[in-house]
Amino acid sequence: MDEVLALKESVLFYLDRSGGLQKLVEDCEPFNGPQQSEAVYRFCVSVNPSDVMELDPLLGDRVLHDPLTATSLFRSVCFISIKTLSLIEQIHTENQVNIILKLTHLPPFPEYTLDLSAAPRSYGPTRPFAMEGLVIAMTRTTQYTQGARFLCSDDDCTCSTGYTHIRVHRPGATEAATVRRDFSCLVCGAPLKEDLKFRVLGDKQLVELIHVGVLDVLNVHPQRSLRYQSVTLFLRDELCHSMELGRLYRVLGIPALVHQWPGLTWSVEASSVQPCEPVYPHTVSGDLQALLKATAGSPWRFPGLLAHSFGSEVVPPGRYDTLKLALLLSLVQTTPETAEAFHSLDLLALASDTLIIERLMAYSLSLAVRGVRHQAQGEMFASLSRDEHGAGTANVHAGSALLASGGVCMLGDLGGFRKDKLDAIQSEETWYLRMSRSATDAPPPLVLESRAVAVFVPGRRYGEEADQQLSFPVRCSFWALADASELLLRRSGPRGHGALLGATEMGPKPSQLAESFGLVLRCPDPLGGPGVLAQAAHTLSQALPPGGEPLYPTAIQLPFQDYKEFLAHARSLRGELSSGAEKMIHGYYMASRRVRCDQNHGVKVSVASVKLMITLAEAHCKLCLRTTVEEEDALIAVLLCENSITLQHGASVLVIPPDPAFPCDLGGGVGALLQRDLLLEDLRQAVLRFIYAYAPGAAAYIAEE
Repeated sequence: MDEVLALKESVLFYLDRSGGLQKLVEDCEPFNGPQQSEAVYRFCVSVNPSDVMELDPLLGDRVLHDPLTATSLFRSVCFISIKTLSLIEQIHTENQVNIILKLTHLPPFPEYTLDLSAAPRSYGPTRPFAMEGLVIAMTRTTQYTQGARFLCSDDDCTCSTGYTHIRVHRPGATEAATVRRDFSCLVCGAPLKEDLKFRVLGDKQLVELIHVGVLDVLNVHPQRSLRYQSVTLFLRDELCHSMELGRLYRVLGIPALVHQWPGLTWSVEASSVQPCEPVYPHTVSGDLQALLKATAGSPWRFPGLLAHSFGSEVVPPGRYDTLKLALLLSLVQTTPETAEAFHSLDLLALASDTLIIERLMAYSLSLAVRGVRHQAQGEMFASLSRDEHGAGTANVHAGSALLASGGVCMLGDLGGFRKDKLDAIQSEETWYLRMSRSATDAPPPLVLESRAVAVFVPGRRYGEEADQQLSFPVRCSFWALADASELLLRRSGPRGHGALLGATEMGPKPSQLAESFGLVLRCPDPLGGPGVLAQAAHTLSQALPPGGEPLYPTAIQLPFQDYKEFLAHARSLRGELSSGAEKMIHGYYMASRRVRCDQNHGVKVSVASVKLMITLAEAHCKLCLRTTVEEEDALIAVLLCENSITLQHGASVLVIPPDPAFPCDLGGGVGALLQRDLLLEDLRQAVLRFIYAYAPGAAAYIAEE
């Protein structure tokens, strides 16, 4: 008894010192209304285990290892405080106070960490644990019983009135454990009946959490046999809607075995949820620093050399340089998932040799913050199933795009996709169950443009009165490729006339799909050309054991880890748009809209092109390890964008070479770099003349000479 009193004194002292009593007073104010009469009053108390352990080690041990006893101590102290200070007149017994302890953290020791890849799915201590994982599924919010009042059926019993029998929810308890009809009175043994007028309801949401190592499985093809098992989290009340699909979180919770006859489910009652940002090593190696210093005289040489030598494990240096540069730019723009804004950079590569392009993309995918390789037979965005934990509601499972949040989702060859899968990329509607829509309704926006996907939940199927539509943000970049030699990509002009120079049309639906990608690149390499022989020699040299003279003595050889740490460092930079870069992007956009305006097809340059060019310019700036986006960065963005538009709609007054970012081969050493600088400078002057001639008001900020 003396020990319990000492613990209660420590609880009171801690609440007073930590501000918990003042918060209790504030939380009691909403319950003082004349109509506020409930059976159970719920209060959340924030507890810092380190402070409690410093104040009273015995109380700290209760908080960390016996949370039910600690909750009882805090409930007793809070009830006495409420009655002493006359905070809520409707509270008559201690049973009416429901205290939820919210731990701020746990000690950083292995005993308090739960590894989801090796969790013992069996009986264990009912105490708080810390765990980190990826959200792969979640249900809609449903209701549960926080507390209920029961009265004795014998009118002569003292428990036929008052608040003697109160049932509250405890971790691991089902709805049937909180409210059912076989309770007996503790005084006379007569059956109890619930007073339904005093039932207190709360919100709950079920979330499936899995070990982050599952991303390593989703990154490779074919997928490995290694499998991870998910854990079910119960989010209640204020924690509902605190988690999103495809994001990493650190959770503090109490594991519990939920009895659902005849089965037994191992789950976790969450107490605290915080977004988790992985720590990536980001350093610039000595070789890259020396290369950056040697190329400081030109803003185009350093990223050009990086792209030239990038992916040497897959393709020889100098092959597909523009595609490799675009992949590097897209990798730089991938951001950690906790970032508020995500600047996506979607790529669609058109090539005759899709196998090599797919290998190059797969190699690049491993350098992303998070890379998911979509399987053609899998779900791209989301799928629905019925919840298996008794809620009966819809459970939304994340697809490849949502699992790649903050990273890259590689779609692979679009030629292997069915028509409904291609429609799923373009349409924001649900792909597996369409909503009824009249013919006069406007078509839905593209997923790649709206960056959101909607899931239609039929209410009749999942126990709801009305149908609902859930929306989920898409925070990833998409990489895809298509075979330019197949019938899917056929050259045609309007109404069957001859094609414009460089126009590549993909049919009604595929053409719309190509336009939804931010950047469309053509990887020219005819079958049987010199590139095939160079690729064959490169593949054979990679298969042979190292030794002898290097195959590419003049190329820069950088290890994979150097690229990975360099890209992580480049992602951490924040670029600021300079006045010159802004004027070039704005001027090119206005001039292109003017020259590409067609009476039959409308303006072929959308507003999304401005965002695309800004994203490309910022990525090129960060690839140069700078924080100010200069006009030279904007030039690369304009050339890539113009090349992409030319592939889809044909050439314009602005004439550029087929590969404008790399107008010459960089395999010739310093002379080749100098020649590329001169050619890019000529293209810069051509872009400025184009803006001066066709952009409205360009004469105000561009000199005629």
